[in-house]
Amino acid sequence: MRDGLQVYCRECASAYHQERQLAKGCNVRPRVDVPEGHKYCRTCGEIKPYSEWTKNRSASDGLATLCRTCKASKGRAHHLKREYGITEAERDELIASQGGVCCICLAALPVHVDHCHETGRVRGVLCFSCNAALGQFKDRPDVMRRAATYVEGNAWKPTLVAPGVYQLPS
Repeated sequence: MRDGLQVYCRECASAYHQERQLAKGCNVRPRVDVPEGHKYCRTCGEIKPYSEWTKNRSASDGLATLCRTCKASKGRAHHLKREYGITEAERDELIASQGGVCCICLAALPVHVDHCHETGRVRGVLCFSCNAALGQFKDRPDVMRRAATYVEGNAWKPTLVAPGVYQLPS
């Protein structure tokens, strides 16, 4: 109207709009009654308090469209796809094929996807410690072999063969 007001109240205008959308065959989300201080997550279908939501200043209510739990799971799935090109199901298949343990230490729960930094190929799923160790060795097999030799007790010391002539361990 000229005065800037509608003829109908918000609830009636909203109900009329939904009826029109249904008549056109459009998909209309059902209304969910939510108590004060709570919000409905369309992903998980739960009503949660405002404390379970992250902030979004551009949204009309100041809260994100996904609850913290759904946002975290969606973020993990997108990270796997973006960084390694695999889905959560493919990662779970890798873990199952490894027997549910880390490929290297054969003891800990595997949670980190290991990949070749040159080719990007996924090699397996490792525990935190083994994944960090590979990173520290910069994926260099020669350095890892020397480290294994060192740990096994064969110190990396030159052997005196003749006066002034030393032989390095192989």
